[in-house]
Amino acid sequence: MTSSAFVTPITTEGDTLTGPVRHPAQLLADQSYDGGASIHDADTADKLGLPGAPIEGPTHFSQFDPLAVEAFGPAWFERGCMSSHFQTMVLEGEEVVATLTRTGDGSADIAAAKSDGTPVLAGTATVDPDAPTTLRTRLAELQQRDPGDLFIIDQLVVGETLGDDRPRTLDMDTDNGNLYPFSLRRKLDTITEMSPWYESSDNPWGRPIIPFEMYSVLAHKAGPAHAVRGPAKGLFVDLEVRAVDGPLFVDEPYLVDKTVVCVGQSRRVESYWTESRIVEASSGRHAATVLLHQGVFKASYADYPTD
Repeated sequence: MTSSAFVTPITTEGDTLTGPVRHPAQLLADQSYDGGASIHDADTADKLGLPGAPIEGPTHFSQFDPLAVEAFGPAWFERGCMSSHFQTMVLEGEEVVATLTRTGDGSADIAAAKSDGTPVLAGTATVDPDAPTTLRTRLAELQQRDPGDLFIIDQLVVGETLGDDRPRTLDMDTDNGNLYPFSLRRKLDTITEMSPWYESSDNPWGRPIIPFEMYSVLAHKAGPAHAVRGPAKGLFVDLEVRAVDGPLFVDEPYLVDKTVVCVGQSRRVESYWTESRIVEASSGRHAATVLLHQGVFKASYADYPTD
């Protein structure tokens, strides 16, 4: 008999599902970014004027998985899409609550907030592949804008694709490189919403599956996206993970290619969007897509023009 996906307590009020208060854990304090410490290091965060070392944005995705499974069933892991704009950084020890509000048979709005009401993220959760998502709408708008003069990401070319024929795998016990200096097992030890489906074959697919918050880790195992000048420090601005023909499986080799789909800037950052296709190496099956919007702090690049 297949086990239940989660034991997370959920409160239901009308079309809105609310999860419990959680304290997301910081696993990136030792992250190495562009040859040095990242913004997840307290000293680096302080130099950039941040209130503290933020927890990585995808960590919050796990708080939505029980809500999405309650709303959509196991199909969430087969063709679910979580699309999020990150609004406020979360520091270790802070409380976060996630909500999901159904907007249709295969769609919902999602939001997370701190205990004082400060918004953490907002977006959509869908299992309907034709339903609009927060980031696809946002990307389409940004692609129409002139990015202006760029000095850190000026070498990036929209449409450029990076890929190779080396399969990438997430296993339980191997650390995932300088950007993600932790193993899947360590992640599961600290994840806000644990599921037996992540460790056991007692699930609808007969194999342990990878949590949605780790999809971007697998995408990054293909190496640096493209030529970004440095050293400089960056962060995630937006993230969308989609199971196209999922789930993704532990120990399964995947091929990953990344394409630059947009560049731009704001007052504090230059930023770029990449779309990563994750393909099962043995079959050629397009299993998942990761759409990532990354920002690079202008103040962290020593040669950035001051005028």
